[in-house]
Amino acid sequence: MSPESRILLPAEEAPSIEKAGATALRIFAWFSVGMVVAVVGLFLGVELRSRSRFKKRTPYDFYSNAGEQHASEFGVGV
Repeated sequence: MSPESRILLPAEEAPSIEKAGATALRIFAWFSVGMVVAVVGLFLGVELRSRSRFKKRTPYDFYSNAGEQHASEFGVGV
């Protein structure tokens, strides 16, 4: 057999199917890695934003309802 006739044999088409399966698996794996990176980025972004918003409070924000008398007047019966 000459090397040219060996290339055209149908038995050698099977590795291309395996290669296509490996390519699909590689694409799926990279897509999954990308989704994980995106979710972790969103989670970290939300956490950092909520922490920075909490740090911007002033001391007056913690005692903003100190002057309200609504809770003590409830149920007095006057």
